Amino acid sequence: MTPENILATYERQARAFDLARQKTLFERPWLDRLINHAPQRDGKRHVLDLGCGSGRPIAQYLSDRRCEITGVDGAAAMVALFQANLPRARAMHADMRGLDLGETFDAVIAWDSFFHLSAEDQRAMFATFARHLAPRGVLLFTSGPDAGEAIGRVEEESVYHASLSPDEYRALMAEQGIEVIRFTPEDPECTGHSVWLARKSA
Repeated sequence: MTPENILATYERQARAFDLARQKTLFERPWLDRLINHAPQRDGKRHVLDLGCGSGRPIAQYLSDRRCEITGVDGAAAMVALFQANLPRARAMHADMRGLDLGETFDAVIAWDSFFHLSAEDQRAMFATFARHLAPRGVLLFTSGPDAGEAIGRVEEESVYHASLSPDEYRALMAEQGIEVIRFTPEDPECTGHSVWLARKSA
């Protein structure tokens, strides 16, 4: 199992994943922190959701709170579900690696998506995050609690996960002018997710 299998796996399992995905919004405290920290333009926050999946429940929650959502996913089947679930949002079929949309956002999210990339691809993503963050824009992503690799499951298929060390994530963000606001490894109030919230400098 390698990171190169991820997109094909989610292509096959998109509908089953969407049906099985928890909709209880255990992520809500972190999403509320993002809303509270992110700047606004014209009374709205423009959010880029990388690895957006079906849009449920994260993008839907943010959309309900007057965020303008752009969803990006490398699996076309996920993009189709996202468009069906959030018809007023913008959706794009694209790989997050090396992405350059030529615009900036008030917040960028990579929830349970970025950690499917290899360690080298994760390192390169911080330039991509920075390129899409407006000044004072907020970054929210999940990782592992420390450096390592793991294999998880999506339905009956195995999926790859990787993480860098917290110190390396901090260093990579610092190189891009992104400062950590909060990091909670294995957050007990978020089903054990390790979550980062950070902000780009002005």
